[in-house]
Amino acid sequence: MSVTSKQTSLELLSPARDLECGLAAINHGADAVYVGAPKFGARAAAGNPLKDIGELISYAHRYWARVYITLNTILYDSELEEARSMIHQLYDAGADALIIQDMGLLELDLPPIPLFASTQTHNYNLDRIQFLERVGIQRVILARELSLEQLSEIRKGTTLDLEFFVHGALCVSFSGQCYFSQAAMGRSANRGECAQMCRLPYTLTDGRGDVLACNQHVLSLKDLNLSDYLSNLVDAGVTSFKIEGRLKEVSYVKNITAFYRAKLDAVIEEREGFRRSSSGRTSFFFTPDPEKTFNRGTTDYFIRRRTPEIVSLRTPKSVGKLLGTVQSVGSGFFVLQTTDEFHNGDGICFFGEDDELMGINVNRVEVNRIFPNSMEGIEPGVVVYRNYDHEFVQLLKSDSARRTVDVDFTFNENLDGFELRAVDENGNEATHRLTHTKEIARKHDTALKAIKTQLSKLGDTIFNAKSVTIEATQAFYLPVRVLNQLRRDCVAALEAERLRNTPRQVKTIAPNDFPYPEKRLTYSANVVNEKAAAFYRRHGVQEIEKGLELQNDASGKILMTTRHCLKFQFDLCRGEKGSAEELYLSDGKTSYKLDFDCEQCVMKIVAP
Repeated sequence: MSVTSKQTSLELLSPARDLECGLAAINHGADAVYVGAPKFGARAAAGNPLKDIGELISYAHRYWARVYITLNTILYDSELEEARSMIHQLYDAGADALIIQDMGLLELDLPPIPLFASTQTHNYNLDRIQFLERVGIQRVILARELSLEQLSEIRKGTTLDLEFFVHGALCVSFSGQCYFSQAAMGRSANRGECAQMCRLPYTLTDGRGDVLACNQHVLSLKDLNLSDYLSNLVDAGVTSFKIEGRLKEVSYVKNITAFYRAKLDAVIEEREGFRRSSSGRTSFFFTPDPEKTFNRGTTDYFIRRRTPEIVSLRTPKSVGKLLGTVQSVGSGFFVLQTTDEFHNGDGICFFGEDDELMGINVNRVEVNRIFPNSMEGIEPGVVVYRNYDHEFVQLLKSDSARRTVDVDFTFNENLDGFELRAVDENGNEATHRLTHTKEIARKHDTALKAIKTQLSKLGDTIFNAKSVTIEATQAFYLPVRVLNQLRRDCVAALEAERLRNTPRQVKTIAPNDFPYPEKRLTYSANVVNEKAAAFYRRHGVQEIEKGLELQNDASGKILMTTRHCLKFQFDLCRGEKGSAEELYLSDGKTSYKLDFDCEQCVMKIVAP
């Protein structure tokens, strides 16, 4: 059995809120899945019991797909032992890697499980990434704000695996550098409890008190969609393409995984030197379409250049697909100028006179007349979106995909009877021998056809018969039940061989004293336990401010650092030095000053 290849593996990485979503991701083509540990994940509402994680791992490994566990919050001293014990249990269950934020974990007695640096560790600068490589991290999940040029420079400067988000919700702040929720609500984003302050409406004023934007969602970003940039990302050195969504429902996971599976396969097929990082091919029983599941509109963020089209000022909610404009209104119905079909049960939305998003349901459709459950706000000229496609969602509730691994069968005779040899697409091999009387068939072609037909019937196994070769000297007659049993026994042996040979990386962290790029750490390093403090001191840090979660007062602290700039958004930017004009954000209760580092091209929100 051989699994070596000079080709570069490209990984499609999908989210899993729970076991159902994880299984769906694998079935719809994911090479790997990331799922929350029972505790201490950056989505506190998406933890999973060990039993479910173990079941997901067993299923994924059938396809040589991987399961990564998120344990990517910062931990208090009292939680470290529980985390250490949990990591050992996850490793024993077969987890392929652990996604972490807290460097204190590197000071614990851990099993030899590969460690990935979460995007929460703010993997934006090359010197920081090189440090992570030197201390034993195997992969970095890169900051979403990076451009193609920056990605290429990082690739040149490190040998680490590079993972990058290509789809889903965007945090407006640099990940791991947002303290807005902690300061305003006592809910730490670094502890998996983000209150999503960025999705709230704010009023933007200047230093004179003039209102530039009133009650608008000036921090709420559209959703990321880099499906047109996959080839560019490959050129830049990215090898893992990550879909956001550990709180999303299963229909989203199915649809978006299938969409990117097809996109990434097209990149692999048109270029030499690349391959999928897991086994099997997926057949889809629907046409994937990102506009038909949750989305706030899409942006390519900073992958090419800065643009003002990255924010959804009017609403933080999913608006779905733009359908068209209301042409006319009748008694209980309206006519929409669109080429799309409507279905009973569809959910549609539009912006009313007060610019609030309004939602209604479609009760029935008669030719081009749409009868909703409410006509409030519907009038000619209103732009309509569909944010719930009933027919599409129902389609995804059924068996919407099948994933199979190719296998080549060779049927032959031996001294005592017959044998069946199976070799799968990864080179795993199994042979099953059958002691049976050799009875020459009276109808040569019919007998050969029967053997091939029965050996190809792989039913609900994970395999697909790519070929069946018969090398026997004669055409023999074998009862159908005998052929079926021979196939079943051979396939069972092949699957057992696959599981024995499932690739699993191990990596032991060997502590060292490679110097950290800085001598002083502020609260933005998120150090809230003594193990993390000891880690940084061993690497030469001399002064460490405790994390904001351990402080009582956030006054004057930078609560958010973001590349989304409201000066640029509202055409107030004056070049590299910016303008002297002060700007403030208010939620109606609290006013926050905005600072602008125009040299670095970032905006900061400061606590009063």
